[in-house]
Amino acid sequence: MKTYTLTIFEKNGEKLLDHSFEALSDEEAKSRGSQLLQEHGSEEKTHRCTSPEGKLLLFHT
Repeated sequence: MKTYTLTIFEKNGEKLLDHSFEALSDEEAKSRGSQLLQEHGSEEKTHRCTSPEGKLLLFHT
């Protein structure tokens, strides 16, 4: 398993969430990241989900 990071920001740059989670693949991490965004009601907030290699899986400004 690899550790991925989901970060959610306000428009002013304030970090609202910095959450690490484990997934077996980038696709699983993308799905889990989307699920976490929904749980926090943050789909429309600025966010990013990155892989341990620095690959950007989800991004919204």
